[in-house]
Amino acid sequence: MRLTGDDAADRLLTDDPFALLTGMLLDQQVPMENAFAGPAKIADRMGGLDPQRIAAADPEEFAQLCATPPAVHRFPSSMAGRIQTLARTVVEEYDGDASRLWTDGDPDGPEVLRRLKQLPGFGAQKAQIFLALLGKQRGVQPDGWREAAGSYGEEGSLRSVADVVDADSLAKVREHKRAVKAQARRERGR
Repeated sequence: MRLTGDDAADRLLTDDPFALLTGMLLDQQVPMENAFAGPAKIADRMGGLDPQRIAAADPEEFAQLCATPPAVHRFPSSMAGRIQTLARTVVEEYDGDASRLWTDGDPDGPEVLRRLKQLPGFGAQKAQIFLALLGKQRGVQPDGWREAAGSYGEEGSLRSVADVVDADSLAKVREHKRAVKAQARRERGR
């Protein structure tokens, strides 16, 4: 994966399903590269990215770890709580293995989407984008994944992080997002 511009951070996202899930959680109100670099910052500061250790960490200490410059997110305290809640869910529901979200019981695309939507911090859109990211960049393609991912699953689309593979695709995704926001502003102004 090439999402952050940092080889070590991208390698962590490629190798660690919990890192990728955490990056997606952080992907709000910050540039995509910053969000997906967050897991590497946590891993560097904790000596790894273990959902069990994150879930069990003292909330104040973990919030401080996330706020240490460069911060994990522009809202480090609130995001620290969300990361810990996500880690607890992964530990309690999937025995600490985030990949079980898309592997347990050989689920189809709609089931993976349902599981993602049950995660704290994952609404319908974020879950669809993550499902598309799994399908397009991780080779996780259960039956019906494209349909379940909606427009984010469309082949050749340039709508989200699921479609970012290099600087050119990142620029096109950003342009698409700007156009969507401009259209929404125009519609609100009517």
